[in-house]
Amino acid sequence: MTDRHHRRTRGTLAALAATALLGTATAAATPASGTPALPNPPSPRPTASHPPVTAVCSAAYRITKKLDGGATWNMCWRYSTDAGLILDHVTYQPPGGAPVRVLSSARLAQIHVPYDDGGAEYDDLTGAGFGWGLQDLKAAECPGGTLTTVKVPEVGQVKGLCTTTRARGHAYRMAADSGTGVHQAQAKDLLVYTVNKVGWYEYISEWRFSADGTVGANVGATGSLSPVDYNATDGRGWPIGKGARGYATSHAHNVFWKLDFGLDGGRDRIEQYDSTVTPPTGDGSPTVTTRRTAVTKELAGDAKNMRWWRVVSGTGKNADGHARSYEIVPGHTDTHAGRGFTKHDVYFTQARGCEQYASNNIGNCAPNAGDSVDKWVNGETLTKPTVWVNIGFHHIARDEDQQPMPVHWQGFQLAPRDVTAMNPLTPADLASQNGQPSLEP
Repeated sequence: MTDRHHRRTRGTLAALAATALLGTATAAATPASGTPALPNPPSPRPTASHPPVTAVCSAAYRITKKLDGGATWNMCWRYSTDAGLILDHVTYQPPGGAPVRVLSSARLAQIHVPYDDGGAEYDDLTGAGFGWGLQDLKAAECPGGTLTTVKVPEVGQVKGLCTTTRARGHAYRMAADSGTGVHQAQAKDLLVYTVNKVGWYEYISEWRFSADGTVGANVGATGSLSPVDYNATDGRGWPIGKGARGYATSHAHNVFWKLDFGLDGGRDRIEQYDSTVTPPTGDGSPTVTTRRTAVTKELAGDAKNMRWWRVVSGTGKNADGHARSYEIVPGHTDTHAGRGFTKHDVYFTQARGCEQYASNNIGNCAPNAGDSVDKWVNGETLTKPTVWVNIGFHHIARDEDQQPMPVHWQGFQLAPRDVTAMNPLTPADLASQNGQPSLEP
């Protein structure tokens, strides 16, 4: 196998493999302030129903941000020489409400890169030095935010963690039924990201936290096409440069994330929803029926039209008495059929300390356990589920990919479903409209 995609050899990685996790040198971020687009109601005082957020990490490892509108995100961070940035104890506090534990831990679990001609295949996290490739960021790369220094073993101090805010447009808009009044607000998100260089590629690993409780996970690939990899043929590559020559070899980026929820600090359950459309008969309209299936055993799940999954809290309910949950919302994906672990879009497995990476796992599982996530789906009952999300991108190069390559993104969202009884950003004069709105003028 030739080392076309990456310049760091596996031998070098073996010499570095003795190191695992790290520390930092500076405190949490304080993103730039601006004119608030949403009102900021006062936070509730700690009471039995509104307990304070427990500090589970020191200030140097903590990220806390109160966004426009009054919602607050709290989390701890650490850094791994394999997985890169890891976020722990992620908590969302809606305006005027109590903190809600969303994620116990969240991180990348693999970036698997197979080439279309079968000549090379890489596991960028555990086989190509992802964690050691953390990049020094300039202030211009973290606009309005804070750069935090990360101590990377065998590399040194790297100013590589950006915490900032970024406008995302409308948080909501609703015109009044009469008159010219409009309820609308603009919002900002909290962004936490790093850039890691692996061979010719640079990966932007971004976590986005919104005031309404939404979490976004994205990886953007940029950098350069491998200059030693222009020997493909038509059907396995694309001509870059003058004429029909210099075919850049096509390849895939199969990105995996590992999520451990622990909603409300308790045990979670998984549910799958499928909707079936029945064509109309006569002059009628089509009907749609939605069916809920409890996922009680380990599952390799395939996304399909009108199918979705949610992670449901085993203990927490909102003010309406509905169980809190988060819906998994995958972005566009090119599912890669070449390996067992890339054939499926989500995996739900029983949490195991050794099951850390979706492929080329280095978590020291038993020899017969297999080293990829598909091998861990064996029908075990889910009492403490781990969620794995796989989003693929089939990269067929184009002239515009040079030079440098524009960022191409792949990722997913975690959308709050019944985490709060209403839109947590509801303006005060609409706060009484919980449930069916009044039809009276």
